[in-house]
Amino acid sequence: MKIEAIKRGAPRFYDKSLVRVVVCAAISVSLLQAGISARERQELVRGLNAEYGTAKVIIPRSKKPLDILPDGTFDPEAWGDAMMESGPAARLGDIVQITKVEFKGKRILLQINNGISGGRKWWHRVQVSGTSSGTTLGQGQNTHAPGGTLLALYFKDEKELPQKTAVELKELLDPVLDFNQRSATEIYLDTVEPVYKEAIEQKEVIEGMDREMTRLSMGMPTRRVRDFEDGNETEDWIYGKPPGEIVFVTFENGKVINVKYEHANLGGQTREREPIPEN
Repeated sequence: MKIEAIKRGAPRFYDKSLVRVVVCAAISVSLLQAGISARERQELVRGLNAEYGTAKVIIPRSKKPLDILPDGTFDPEAWGDAMMESGPAARLGDIVQITKVEFKGKRILLQINNGISGGRKWWHRVQVSGTSSGTTLGQGQNTHAPGGTLLALYFKDEKELPQKTAVELKELLDPVLDFNQRSATEIYLDTVEPVYKEAIEQKEVIEGMDREMTRLSMGMPTRRVRDFEDGNETEDWIYGKPPGEIVFVTFENGKVINVKYEHANLGGQTREREPIPEN
């Protein structure tokens, strides 16, 4: 009787062990598929939510997530279609804010400025008395973005969301958003050819520069004069007033073709600047 009881109880023992093994295996697989834990997701939300960044490219408004791959690239056609449909959410140098962080499949969704229905608020336009008015690129000031959108870090080549810190995710977003709060001028200079960047830093104007580069280098002109000759339109930007040095910067088709320095006397007459003698 005891032997038969043991035989009858044996299968139950093995069945329970098998169930435990299967359950444990299922839990392990589930944890592996999760990629990042709930705690890690909470840390990412804390590290990214409400963070401010500066747009390094024009970012369209969009209801659907605009994908950004881990190498910082994105589909220009998809972004272009969103731009044509809804316009820009942020221009170069605009300040944006991450207002919501969500996780969906292989994507980390980042709501910008409260999404497509959000954007600049009334307090973003308030100016403190005594500060300079205007927010032009040449002044090196950042403006709040005019709209909102939805971005997504898309890990399409991964099996699941990889384990990343908030700092690491910001680095992945760096080609699109600068979280170091640099000025719009600094961001723009990164896109300028070295020869023009050096001229701007030295407050000089050279041939080949465009109007924005000239504004960054010398500011807005004292006056502007347009002229037509042989069917070509040129525009002179004139800096300075007599007495003193007068600079004439001539544009054709939006590019500087000539820079002329003269010195004006009290009567308004100008003379050629004398060359600096060689030592």
